[in-house]
Amino acid sequence: MTDAERQETIDRAWRDLVATARRTAAEGLVVGTSGNVSVRAGDLVLVTPSGVPYDRLTSEDTVAVDLDGHQILGDLKPTSELPLHLEVYRGTSARAVVHTHAVHATAVSTLVPTLPPIHYMTAALGGPVRVAPYALYGSDELAAAMRAALEDRTACLLQNHGTIAHGDTLDQAYDRTAQLEWMCRLWLTASSVPGRTPTLLSGAQLAEVGEKLRGYGQGR
Repeated sequence: MTDAERQETIDRAWRDLVATARRTAAEGLVVGTSGNVSVRAGDLVLVTPSGVPYDRLTSEDTVAVDLDGHQILGDLKPTSELPLHLEVYRGTSARAVVHTHAVHATAVSTLVPTLPPIHYMTAALGGPVRVAPYALYGSDELAAAMRAALEDRTACLLQNHGTIAHGDTLDQAYDRTAQLEWMCRLWLTASSVPGRTPTLLSGAQLAEVGEKLRGYGQGR
């Protein structure tokens, strides 16, 4: 890859990252500068900077680190949740990560150790979504707790904090984040009906869905 091709790859990845970050704010998954987004670009990890409103980010604000967390590009400080993102990349084949403070998902994280399997899209995230125990934001302790909760999963909840989801692309990571928030809202709504208990899906039912989802979409 030539230097020009490498730069174009980085520029394109940064534009997509900023668009995704702005989408999390526009669709109510974050408030202010909370939450963060990252994406792989070759051997670099591009990340949103700390404390900068997404609508102010330009092509001149590109922030990139290596997998050891050393800053390679940019003058702005990387997100304080950089350890979360790097832990995902080190432990999975993920190419993109989205972290939010989505309200329904965060509410669920304070109530149960695992989101009950109330909808078949649970299977799209690898199974019932676990809650990582609370730890200080930006800490290695939180990153380790998240990594355990993500075992065989593509998303998890962070207790009293929010969500994290990863995927092969930014679109996929975002979609998984949105699906998780929707399922949390669904469970909270159903479980709030007095005198009624929501029906849940069995492991066998989720496995059946998982098999069917393998052929979902246009296959192109």
